[in-house]
Amino acid sequence: MAEDLTAAVKSQFGPAAADYAASPVHAQGESLARIVELTAPKKTWDALDVATGAGHTAAIFAPHVASMIASDITDEMLQEAAKLANARRISNMLTVPAAADALPFPDESFDLVCCRLAAHHFPSLESFVREVRRVLKNGGRFALVDNVAPDSAHLPDVNDADIAATVASYNSFEKLRDPSHNFAPPPELWIELLKSNGFTIAANEQIEKELEFAPWVARMRCTQGVIAELEGILTVGPKPLRAFLKPRHDESGALHFTLQELLLVAEKHG
Repeated sequence: MAEDLTAAVKSQFGPAAADYAASPVHAQGESLARIVELTAPKKTWDALDVATGAGHTAAIFAPHVASMIASDITDEMLQEAAKLANARRISNMLTVPAAADALPFPDESFDLVCCRLAAHHFPSLESFVREVRRVLKNGGRFALVDNVAPDSAHLPDVNDADIAATVASYNSFEKLRDPSHNFAPPPELWIELLKSNGFTIAANEQIEKELEFAPWVARMRCTQGVIAELEGILTVGPKPLRAFLKPRHDESGALHFTLQELLLVAEKHG
């Protein structure tokens, strides 16, 4: 399964690398600046950005740290990240090919590991978190931003069984648009996973991210059939899922919806 997901990620994101480099959601989203504020990086830190994509997260952290390694499994994304570093004249940012669950770095190499809008592609969140812990120095920080599935806070009038069904239907919705999507859990799963692997939570926030439907499907080069199916889910799909995604049309008639981004900063201890 891990090999299949890796192949799917490369297949989906290689051709789309330039689109993601220019995507406002990735290049300018609200969570980008906020995760830096929450992390409070130091100029003496060595940092690693996992699944850097087009390098936006690595590039925003780089001026605040001593060194930044931007890693990814997709060569085309690493090329975009290098272009971004050159364009911004960032001299302390290097690119390295690396898988999130097999980071090619010695134990306790970094003061900071960050990962934004990528973990839902990973074959195993548990393996990823263990690798983050391994390469972090004691007292080091892990900064995570990713889309999350609904929980009772988002669906207060829905019972546990229907929330679990909505978690599954949300992930199916994402996977229909992007076959390399694996799993976006509810927020509490991330917190439990980090705590069980020896982290303490230093910051925990959520941001609502509004997306316009047409560019969202265009970035993944969805077929007309898939676009129609996704639009149908947003307009007449399961009621709890629609309550979570909040589909709506603007004054011009364009379809929009909302995703939830989780921002976590965790510290390694022991």
